Amino acid sequence: MEWLNAIVQGTLLGGLYALFAAGLSLIFGVMRLVNIAHGDLIVLAAYLGLTVTTATGMHPMATAVIVVPAMALIGYALQRGLLNQTLGDDILPPLLVTFGLSVIIQNGLLEVYTADPQTLNAGALETASVAVGGVALGILPLLTFGIAIAVIWGLQWIFYHTALGRAFRAVSDNQDIAQLMGLNRRHIFGLAMALALGVTAIAGILLGIRTSFDPSIGGGRLIFGFEAVIIGGLGNLWGTLVGGVILGVAQTIGAKIDPGWQLLAGHIAFLVILAVRPNGLFPRISG
Repeated sequence: MEWLNAIVQGTLLGGLYALFAAGLSLIFGVMRLVNIAHGDLIVLAAYLGLTVTTATGMHPMATAVIVVPAMALIGYALQRGLLNQTLGDDILPPLLVTFGLSVIIQNGLLEVYTADPQTLNAGALETASVAVGGVALGILPLLTFGIAIAVIWGLQWIFYHTALGRAFRAVSDNQDIAQLMGLNRRHIFGLAMALALGVTAIAGILLGIRTSFDPSIGGGRLIFGFEAVIIGGLGNLWGTLVGGVILGVAQTIGAKIDPGWQLLAGHIAFLVILAVRPNGLFPRISG
């Protein structure tokens, strides 16, 4: 039963990792951009949630109505004002610019919020649980996993059933032809980044409720997101969820064997899958 509990808890943890990864997967799928600052943007969203909660007294989950649009606006402004200028055949400029952005965000958060760990106080939601077949399931992890499924389903629906999704797929397939057909690729890329950072905002709020955070943890969240994306297959949204679950289960099983092996077990699982399936488990976007 203890091993079953570890697998179940790892599966639920995978929902949070899938939310970390969904924005990365979306951005890569649309514009082939690897965003090194993604983890720090997750932490920024958590701090925005903290600021709104402190200023208004809102429940951390309710702050999403403010934080999600705010992060989407930040994403659109970043893409139109900065990142669009770096896109091209050479992948190095966007990597360097997003690395610099990561350093700026991290140091800006240190300056404003200090290095003291913070948390979002969600009250009874943090400890509430239900027993299913002898396994205690936390309400927050269940809610996080449900949100992850809903977000990925929503992104998938946008991609394949809306005009915006058709525009995303068109610029992803061939930017020049899409431009000739009347699509403003800079605007489309801005909307893609806005959508990605809207998802990132949800991930940041849930991260802040689940655990303490400080300005330095962005790098770790970025690694978890990258590993989930690569395990599932670059650009495949449902694959990202599977990748997050595999990573989460590997970590909880590793922690069950030895508490010091938690992160190592996740990295080993990632390397094994990468060695067997270099393109990930589901390398193509499927409708």
